[in-house]
Amino acid sequence: MWVPKWQRDRAKGVDSPIPTQVVSNEEIWPRPQNRTQAHWEHRLGELATANAKRTGMERRAFLRSPLGLATAFWAANEAFGQRYWDVDAEEMFELAAHAEKWPRGEYFVFDVQAHFTNGFALNFRQSEFMRSMGFDLSGDAEAYSFNTFFKEMFLDSETDMLVISGVPGREKSPAEERAALVENAASGNPVDPMLVRGGGILPSWLMAKRREDINQLAGGQRALSQSNCAPNHYWDPATDRQDRVALKEQMTREVQEYGSASWKLYCHFDPARTGRGFQLDDDATAYFYEVARELGQTTVSVHKGFASQSRRFGHLANPKDVERAALQNPDFTFVIYHSALKHGPTEPAFAEPGFFDPSTGDFAWHEILMDIKRRNPGLDNVYCEIGSAFATLAVSHPVMCMHLMGKNIKHYGADKVLWGTDCIWWGSPQWCIEAFKRFQISDEICEKFGYAKLTKQDKARIFGLNAAKIYGVDPTLARQAIRADALSTMKASYQAGELEPDNAAHGWVRADA
Repeated sequence: MWVPKWQRDRAKGVDSPIPTQVVSNEEIWPRPQNRTQAHWEHRLGELATANAKRTGMERRAFLRSPLGLATAFWAANEAFGQRYWDVDAEEMFELAAHAEKWPRGEYFVFDVQAHFTNGFALNFRQSEFMRSMGFDLSGDAEAYSFNTFFKEMFLDSETDMLVISGVPGREKSPAEERAALVENAASGNPVDPMLVRGGGILPSWLMAKRREDINQLAGGQRALSQSNCAPNHYWDPATDRQDRVALKEQMTREVQEYGSASWKLYCHFDPARTGRGFQLDDDATAYFYEVARELGQTTVSVHKGFASQSRRFGHLANPKDVERAALQNPDFTFVIYHSALKHGPTEPAFAEPGFFDPSTGDFAWHEILMDIKRRNPGLDNVYCEIGSAFATLAVSHPVMCMHLMGKNIKHYGADKVLWGTDCIWWGSPQWCIEAFKRFQISDEICEKFGYAKLTKQDKARIFGLNAAKIYGVDPTLARQAIRADALSTMKASYQAGELEPDNAAHGWVRADA
């Protein structure tokens, strides 16, 4: 059966500041820990007990401190047998050593892929289909709620700004909503926006509302939100063609009423049940670009990779269609989520021969995305986002993680790589931030594959300066405003109160592994 990772950890007495196995974000099947990850977890437990005693701290408090985080990276280096993460021994015992080497606030951190479900239980877990396979899964809605999201993204991490990112879901069109309101009025029941407008577990209208909640609380801009509207959401069953009137009306609403800052597309999902997905370079999407251009919203964030999400349309998560779409629409910006990693370490195919070639550093479908740039060196409107790709590889296959970052920068440039985390599936993104600060490509791999070492300027660009450029944010002015806003005051009070961050990861793992 599946359980949230935090439940599994607490049952086993594990309290790691870094997930010691890859979790499922509900889009992929959870897999058991591998032997190295189990050793990492065990060694972390040993070191935490000894180090907490040496520092005179209670073990739980130690693991929630920077000392515990440094201990987790140290244990990872021991488990993997190489110094993959930059951590010094004194960081495990001296807060001043950590603060001096890794000062908080050094980078402007702009996370372009952050999720929550606002407390909606994901009821497909209790479906007959799931039960027939022997699963008896609980929901734990609060772990995915907006309250948890706010705390873990802003109070427990160095994230300065974020984009609330969509998940597959189709809202009722304005015409459909009007009909639903009439029906609702006839019933005499209070208006429930989830019934009359719909849109799934995180619809565009709800992302916009929560964006405004965050910004109003802060007294300035901390959050942006995306639009879930996609080319295959509004379809005329009589003609079996795109309903362009309904599509344009909904796109207009999402830009002009919701203020969405980007489109979020899932080519391999079909929430309207049209019987088809779509590609970035097909005729239906060409019309979508035409309307988007009229509306002045030309940033397209598209999920590519993690093909196992859809058995029927998983092939449409292949990034091969990015090339023609980007070349034909040079005025658009295309953000390729997950850097098109076809399979995550949670999937059996990740370990199959041919998925990763250590002799070239290539892996499926990432190499397709890299080939696009090789063929088109002048292409400058495609960005590689690293959400879940960096995180999953960091805790399971550090060498592949080096190739991911090395190739993204070698082919696209450090100014075309974007920071995203896919949190709160992974709990607070602070461990991801710390991992990227400490991340470096080894001398051996740089020399063999022609990668460059990551500089602090590279990391600054990736952490937030690149996203700021896309979303029209002046990072200098933004940081000045952020330091003085109400959210920073709240965070200072939160930290001064010595409230502990939660080491919980909210994605799913197998209860028996």
